[in-house]
Amino acid sequence: MGPFAELLEFPGVEEILELRGTFGFMAFHGGALEAMTDVIARAAAERCDASYYGVHMPHDHQRHIPSTCFTPDDSPVLAEFVAHVDTVITVHGYGRDKFWTKLLLGGQNRVLAEHMATHLRSALPGYESITEIDEIPLELRGMHVNNPVNVVANAGVQLELPPRIRGSSPIWADWKGPGLVPHTVSLIDALVDAVNAWPTTR
Repeated sequence: MGPFAELLEFPGVEEILELRGTFGFMAFHGGALEAMTDVIARAAAERCDASYYGVHMPHDHQRHIPSTCFTPDDSPVLAEFVAHVDTVITVHGYGRDKFWTKLLLGGQNRVLAEHMATHLRSALPGYESITEIDEIPLELRGMHVNNPVNVVANAGVQLELPPRIRGSSPIWADWKGPGLVPHTVSLIDALVDAVNAWPTTR
C-alpha cells in the first residue's frame, strides 16, 4: 500500500469530490496541513462552476506526503476527478524567509500560468506573482509528470501561497471579520476571473 492509500485510511482524513465543469481546482494538502488552501480552491471552484477535489487533513494528523504520491491508482475518487477535468489549478501553501509576498505559479501549463498571473497582479499589487520557473524553488515548481497538476489532458498550474495571503500571518492578528481576510477575498476573486476568462472553459 502506498503512502496516499495509507493516508486515506487514517480517521478524520476527508476526500472531497465536487464534479461540475471540466476546469478543476485541487487542494490535496488541505484541511489543517496547508491551512486555507482547501477553502480558497473550493470557493473559487464553486463560483466559476469548476470541479473540486480535496484531501482535508485533521488537526491530529498533519502528515505531508509528496504531491507525486497522490496517484489515481490509489483512489477511485481522484481517478474520477482526473477523468472528468482537462485543466486544473492546484492550490498549495508554503512559507519561507523572504518569500512572504510571493505567489509561485508552477506546473506544466505555462500559458495558463501567465494568464493567471495577469489577473493576480491586477487584483493583488502588493504581491509578486512569479511565473519564471527558474525563479521558483525547485521543490515548489510542480513540474514532475506524476504530479496531479500535470496528469490531466491540458495539465495545469501549481499555485503556491505564502501564509499572509491565506490569512495566517501576524499582520492579521487584529482581524475580527466577518469572513475571510481581504487579501484572501481578492485572491479568490482573481482566480474566478482568470478561469472565467480562460477560453477552454467556454
